[in-house]
Amino acid sequence: MGLDKADHEGSGIGALRLVGCERFVRSNPKTDRFGVQRFHHIEFWCGDASNTWRRFSWGLGMHLVAKSDQTTGNQTYCSYAVQSNELVFAFTAPYSSKIDQTGTKMPHPGYRSEDARSFIESHGLAVRAVGILVDDADEAHRVSVENGAVSVLEPHVLNDDAKGGKMVMAEVKLYGDVVLRYVSKHGYKGPMLPNYEEVESLPLTYGLVRLDHAVGNVHKLAEAVNYISKFSGFHEFAEFTADDVGTTESGLNSMVLASNNEMILLPINEPTFGTKRKSQIQTYLEHNEGPGLQHLALICDDIFSTLREMRTRTHIGGFDFMPKPPPTYYKNLASRVGSILSDEQIKECDELGILVDKDDQGVLLQIFTKPLGDRPTIFIEIIQRVGCMEKEESTGREVQKGGCGGFGKGNFSELFKSIEEYEKTLDGTLKA
Repeated sequence: MGLDKADHEGSGIGALRLVGCERFVRSNPKTDRFGVQRFHHIEFWCGDASNTWRRFSWGLGMHLVAKSDQTTGNQTYCSYAVQSNELVFAFTAPYSSKIDQTGTKMPHPGYRSEDARSFIESHGLAVRAVGILVDDADEAHRVSVENGAVSVLEPHVLNDDAKGGKMVMAEVKLYGDVVLRYVSKHGYKGPMLPNYEEVESLPLTYGLVRLDHAVGNVHKLAEAVNYISKFSGFHEFAEFTADDVGTTESGLNSMVLASNNEMILLPINEPTFGTKRKSQIQTYLEHNEGPGLQHLALICDDIFSTLREMRTRTHIGGFDFMPKPPPTYYKNLASRVGSILSDEQIKECDELGILVDKDDQGVLLQIFTKPLGDRPTIFIEIIQRVGCMEKEESTGREVQKGGCGGFGKGNFSELFKSIEEYEKTLDGTLKA
């Protein structure tokens, strides 16, 4: 269908008319309403940040780089940031409300313990904030609100008391209880936010480079896309319908929104109905008690190396992965991508359970974890994109176009069958 300039300047996209993956024609009208650079960080709210950051650090290969807790003068909550290259995750949990919080030193303006407790009770371990680096957070917030965004946090100037410099931070509602957090740096060079204390720790990485895309689940796709595209100007990058899924037991419609430089990719899903089993998106919405962030796609340069590291830790504090497809999937892989992947690489895909797909631009290698917490809600996708290299005008460097290789449309059938079988183990219809 596409989102043209008139759509952004008017009342949004109006009635959603999905045409599906095959008929969709990609274009980039470059309609961003403010300067957007890249993802900056993801912040999880949880009940126990100390143990949670350690699990993610061990499972994903991310080392501790910054903290805010009682040792830094924060008596309200603790927050720990871990990093691998450009990828930054923060984990934040409230302290007891009965502690004297006089003079507490908090890096997050507007943080309220009661909000955090309500969030955790509703969603469990979940993403609270999708942080994006923008040219000017003040302007991004102002323009967003002028175009219909719900303000969650007015712009605040955060000064780095230790090293100088500052950052401006503001937030608007994204969907559900998830916020889109705008941050802009003004001389600040730290990994997270000012007034986090930087931590010196042994570098740890399994090769994860950055966040590629962040996927949300909502009740009504049209409303969510209309809202976000109108205040941000983000354009439609791709779309998928229930017909693209290729399984009789799952139903969803999906649209991907992107910034001008296509470094911010925000796929959004809605459930469809009338299938044999409840849509996996509907299952998420019920267990998450509403819309939220479904999964984070983390990009790496060598997925085989990254997966070998992650899989050695699966049963010793790391993450479990969804079951791999049947042997016939890998037998047919050579005919699909044999010109791009060697026989040895295809064999490695089979051994590690990696799925492979391609579009008109490049190739996508991907694998999915099982849910990260107790609920069948948020999970992680590990990906590598192959192809689509182009020269960056400003620097002359060779860079990869955003979204190269698509989002695994050719693997939807296998992926959703795997999720369906996993969900059956949860409701007792299939023994593990």
